[in-house]
Amino acid sequence: MAATLTSPVKRLALASTLLLCLGAAPAFAEKLTMGIGGAVNSLDPHFYSTTPNNLVAFHMFDRLVHRSPEGKLTPGLATEWRAISPTVWEFKLREGVTWHDGRPFTADDVAFTLKRAIDVPNNLGGFAGIIRPIKDTEVVGPTVIRLTTTSPVPNLPSDLTRLAIVSRHAGTDATTADYNSGKAAIGTGPFKLVSYTPGERVEFARNDNWWGEKPAWTTLTIRLIPNTAARTAALLSGDLDLIDTPSASDLPRLEKSENIHVASVAGMRVNYIVPMIKPAEDAPPITDKKGAKLDPSPLTSQKVREALSIAINRAGITERIMLGTANPTGQWLPPGIMGYDPKTPVPAYDPEKAKRLLAEAGFPNGFKITLSTSNDRVPYSVEVAQAIAQMWSRIGVDTAIDAIPFSVYSSRGAKSQFTAYLGSWSNNSMEGTGLLRDLVGTRNKETGWGLYNWAQYSNSKLDALNASAIAEIDDTKREALVLDAVKLVSTDVAILPLYHFKNIWATRGKVFYQPRIDELTLAVDVKHK
Repeated sequence: MAATLTSPVKRLALASTLLLCLGAAPAFAEKLTMGIGGAVNSLDPHFYSTTPNNLVAFHMFDRLVHRSPEGKLTPGLATEWRAISPTVWEFKLREGVTWHDGRPFTADDVAFTLKRAIDVPNNLGGFAGIIRPIKDTEVVGPTVIRLTTTSPVPNLPSDLTRLAIVSRHAGTDATTADYNSGKAAIGTGPFKLVSYTPGERVEFARNDNWWGEKPAWTTLTIRLIPNTAARTAALLSGDLDLIDTPSASDLPRLEKSENIHVASVAGMRVNYIVPMIKPAEDAPPITDKKGAKLDPSPLTSQKVREALSIAINRAGITERIMLGTANPTGQWLPPGIMGYDPKTPVPAYDPEKAKRLLAEAGFPNGFKITLSTSNDRVPYSVEVAQAIAQMWSRIGVDTAIDAIPFSVYSSRGAKSQFTAYLGSWSNNSMEGTGLLRDLVGTRNKETGWGLYNWAQYSNSKLDALNASAIAEIDDTKREALVLDAVKLVSTDVAILPLYHFKNIWATRGKVFYQPRIDELTLAVDVKHK
């Protein structure tokens, strides 16, 4: 059923139809309204892989493999999977699953998805990194599919937890606009799309034919509220039942409220700065103090990158700006995750050494730079960028802040139109190779590497390490390779990791949420008690 954005008459007819369909719903089912802070820029599940886009998509679309709130792999559209050989994976699919329009789901839809998702026109960053290694897709039968990879990919089932499965019949020749309008937004997931108002809200109705445990909610509204304080206020006023990332300054008050419930878990997301090695010609220039453009860029110097890193007081940022809702770090993986290196410390704050490194690199007087950030993607990005600008200015690097909406930020980033930027990575592969491949791996269209390598960083030694890690079947050897890569990235200062977020939600009344390590806010995990 197609969704509509504007017509009141069509919306009323659609709502009436949905009410009739929902007539047999259990009496306890209710409406749920959630407020999320991240920017959603498309309902096309293959257009841009970000957590906000994915959490909306995962209400409509299933994946072959799902994750539990704790991060463990669980059956999705595939009930079983096994490696037949080091380069062949077989997935047995769930029987009796239907699309929202009643047509049956089969292995052919999986084959179609793998072909479509590899290169959606005008995408800002999709799934090429996890699909390119698949050289052959064999539909063995309606409920069995085999995937052959160019080399061993032991993490393939984990990678596929990010890939929403779409239907061939609705997706053939469908554009991103067709998904945004609702025309092609027909999934197998727990909810059906009712309407999408860009930048404001997404409305759903429960899919009573879903194969999983039925959600407790007949209708679901996801409101898009980038302002942290506004989300918290809406929860307190009763306009929302649940919010993600509540205002850190309000947490003590929320935790003391009898009607509010706060749930949290250590998260996987890391915030970092990327120094652009090869920015586009139209990126903001780096200049000397008189305004003359510096060529080559100072950021091509490892000493300059290190100076910028140790000029940042990470502990101060997490304590004074994040108010304890984040932990400082010197690497992209949090403790307890495969590939975390306890010997890679949080870089010590040392502005005097930073000044010496700048002088050794040939910039005793510093330079001028622009630091870009989104202003509506993750909490406190602008405040953190401003704090870093002050810290860099203290070592002679005068820093201007370029804070822009995520829709503009992501488009400019994909074109390398930054000099340096504040970014974040969700680590949703639950190990170290995802970032190595996608963010700091050398760009390569044939392999799909470097999909988010906006800086155009390239290190052949790092690429070789990562290729070995991705293909290594033995977990112990694989982790050793990732640890070597962590050290190399840290030594070369390819990125400047800052802190890991804690994942926090707040609910009101009889609504409770089971916190997820992957930070997704999913209505199927929201309980009514």
